[in-house]
Amino acid sequence: MKGRPKTSLCFVKHWIKSFKYFEKGDYMEPLAVRIRPEKLEDIVGQKHIIGKGKLIDSIMEKKQLMNMIFYGPPGTGKTTVANLLAKSTNRKFYKINATNAGVGDLKNVIGELDTLLAINGVVLYVDEIQHFNRKQQQVLLEHTENGKIILIASTTENPFQYVYKALLSRSMLFEFRKINPGDMLEGIKASKMRIEAETGKEISFEENSILKMALHANGDYRKMLNYIEIGLLLENGNEVVFKEDLVERILQKKIFNYDRTGDEYYDIISAFQKSIRGSDPDASVHYLARLIEAGDIKPICRRLLVIAAEDIGLAYPNAINIVKSCVDSALFLGLPEARIVLSEAALLLALMPKSNSAIIAVDSALQDIGKGEIGQIPNHLRDSHFTGAKRLERGKGYEYPHSYENHYVKQQYMPDKLKDKKYYKSSQTGQETKFSEYNKKLKK
Repeated sequence: MKGRPKTSLCFVKHWIKSFKYFEKGDYMEPLAVRIRPEKLEDIVGQKHIIGKGKLIDSIMEKKQLMNMIFYGPPGTGKTTVANLLAKSTNRKFYKINATNAGVGDLKNVIGELDTLLAINGVVLYVDEIQHFNRKQQQVLLEHTENGKIILIASTTENPFQYVYKALLSRSMLFEFRKINPGDMLEGIKASKMRIEAETGKEISFEENSILKMALHANGDYRKMLNYIEIGLLLENGNEVVFKEDLVERILQKKIFNYDRTGDEYYDIISAFQKSIRGSDPDASVHYLARLIEAGDIKPICRRLLVIAAEDIGLAYPNAINIVKSCVDSALFLGLPEARIVLSEAALLLALMPKSNSAIIAVDSALQDIGKGEIGQIPNHLRDSHFTGAKRLERGKGYEYPHSYENHYVKQQYMPDKLKDKKYYKSSQTGQETKFSEYNKKLKK
């Protein structure tokens, strides 16, 4: 036992003391199962597919099920929605998990067809269908085609890679998204009375503490409810207040002060960008780590893309393509693996040559426009592709650069009012030096 974290031992002791907590109806069932939503409107998140006028609600109302595949990360409501849809019909409902089921289990379900038990057909819910091989999925195909089996399948993997194409083409695909912290908070508020009824404990909470747990749940509402359940186990009294000290014990780690509406959040984001801008790789990765610790990587991804354009810019124009690849990879991987890709992006940006000429140029132009300094577009640059343009002399005198040596010809592009205005100034760093030198040479 030497070297084991004290928090783990503490949790086990509290769990043993609280064993009587489970001596109710469904023995040892997790809280997430016992308070599973009983109506579609109680589903947390997924507002893009659930709600008035949305397809899933229409299917439920009309009781006309179709073959469906639910795709998305764990804890986002796939199983719950499948159960609710199945209950809305008069078909016999079967549920199997592809991780431990085989062809024999499928044949048992198929054997029920045309019997009195399944006279109206069957709804079969296959959880984790990506674990079925092609042969197992083909067994389902014939009976889903003739309508005797309505298949509802769920998967955490890309269905276009793991589900048999013939089965996929006969099914409606619904993507379930990670649940954001705000929706989790609203879900806990809405479930408060049910949690209290199930556990026999009165609960209250600081919203910021719930949001911190939600960030660590990383879009998984089942995990969020598990955190609530652990908190109830850790507290011996009948009244449980979810505040920072309890949340730290639940997560078994020090809670980082990260309030996205407070000064601390903006201070860290600011320090992160300024460290990269200042070419300090160590400080950059330090502030990155503080942001990662909060568990929400989307703000980091957005900031990295901004930095690539604002602070690296033309000094290394390909930076934004590299960062976009890193950002896409991070969002696909999720934490904890995303930390590696984000670190690569942050360090690369810190080490690159810097230029802010892009932001200075566009902001200067916007400032003039804001003051009303616009001017008339030169006539030779105006659109000449409409009937009557020639009579108005639109486009007259325009010189086509590609018809000239080096694809350049001197002509006025700015309005007369601003013809001597200069918005762009080269930073003379990195690749921008070559670009600006070429431009100057071209115009000699």
